[in-house]
Amino acid sequence: MQDNNQQNGFYRLSWLQRIGFGAGDLAQNLIYQTICMYLLFFYTDVYVLGGDAAKAAGLAGTMFLIVRIVDVLWDPLVGTFVDKHHPVWGKYRSYLVMGGVPLTLLAILCFWDGFKPSIIYAYITYVGMSMLYTLINVPYGALNSSLTRDTDEITVLTSTRMFMANVGGLCVSAGVPILVAVLAGGSLPLEMAFFMGLGSLPSFIFMPLVPAIKRKVGKKNMFYIFLSVAIVGMALLYIISRMGTVKEHIVLVYIAQFIKSTGVIVATGYMWALIPEVISYGEWKTGRRISGIVNALTGIFFKAGMALGGVIPGWVLAMTHYQAVEEACTLPKDSRAWFLTMLIFALVGLALLIFCFTQTKERVVMDDSETKNVKVSDLWTEFMRNRPLRIIALFFITAFAMMSVGNAAGAYFMNDLELQNPLAQEGIRWLVCVIPAALLILAMFIISRYELSDEVIDKINREIEEKAKA
Repeated sequence: MQDNNQQNGFYRLSWLQRIGFGAGDLAQNLIYQTICMYLLFFYTDVYVLGGDAAKAAGLAGTMFLIVRIVDVLWDPLVGTFVDKHHPVWGKYRSYLVMGGVPLTLLAILCFWDGFKPSIIYAYITYVGMSMLYTLINVPYGALNSSLTRDTDEITVLTSTRMFMANVGGLCVSAGVPILVAVLAGGSLPLEMAFFMGLGSLPSFIFMPLVPAIKRKVGKKNMFYIFLSVAIVGMALLYIISRMGTVKEHIVLVYIAQFIKSTGVIVATGYMWALIPEVISYGEWKTGRRISGIVNALTGIFFKAGMALGGVIPGWVLAMTHYQAVEEACTLPKDSRAWFLTMLIFALVGLALLIFCFTQTKERVVMDDSETKNVKVSDLWTEFMRNRPLRIIALFFITAFAMMSVGNAAGAYFMNDLELQNPLAQEGIRWLVCVIPAALLILAMFIISRYELSDEVIDKINREIEEKAKA
């Protein structure tokens, strides 16, 4: 195994290296979160896929599902390819540049209405964008476990990564409505921007505290506490939204959104720190550290959750006869403004991917002799023999379904909800509050079955190192 540092893989990184690594997640969020949060709205209210808002919602929901099915086939191929190859710029970090340029182009084209309204064009751009995102996200996920074996350092790395990911989330959730309005020459949708921004704002308060919180209450208890906080926030949001118009009780709405987001951010942010644990567990069991395969699996898991979360909003809006009400003008419908907004976010994201590339260096990776026999079937073999990985799989599916449903519905919730028909109003409330809360209850049960404590992981890593030195 390649490991040239003095501490046998238990390496502590500088803050510039940690921030550089986190810049990769910031970049991906600037690009991908714009797609996740606003592409459905773009299809229903701006591009008007199929010529009708309700029809567009149904078509988009089905497309999101089909694309995720494609991902189930594509992700294992990417994971296997990544594990078997050693590009000249680095085993994992090379893809930040090689995949970053075409991803930027396809993401921008997703918001271009040159072929309007074309379901074929929508499929081509969205499928291509999603496949290129996988080509970056899978090796980027593996990059985490290749930097160090130190569990405390991985916790700091994950906290830094998720802090910066939420910087990207904040820029997208709050920044997109404002930038679109500025480019369209309309009034600033400050209430929507603040509401959407609250989805990421608690990360700046709580994510830096995650290492201390985990040491104080333990890993599982931290999940239980913050998942419960999120459920309380969702319940409050539902109740408040039924007391009158959203804008009549906007301060209470903000409070409920902050409570909800606090729980969601900590619980879903820390789950990424579990991936290096199951990679080490798999290496301990088999002698092979197939990070690409495991991250391809996690890619399938979170995309399966996003498939569920992506199809639900579209189908619910279609079934409740959602219509793009002209009076609901909080978000402008200027297609040129949307295109330029995506152009700006995507180019900044590309610059950050390049910065991440310059600041990362793989130290814990398998050499060619250890990875030459890696094959696609290893993905399912690893899944079947790695019980902690199966638990993480279910948690990822549930958590990402919850986030996808809530993120896609937020724009509709704040876009003059009361102007919709009563059935559509209730459907949007369910998308923002009820369905995500139900998924979080399930997630709480799933994480209760995870058995790898920090003490167990430290013991496993020490045994791996002792075998490597023997």
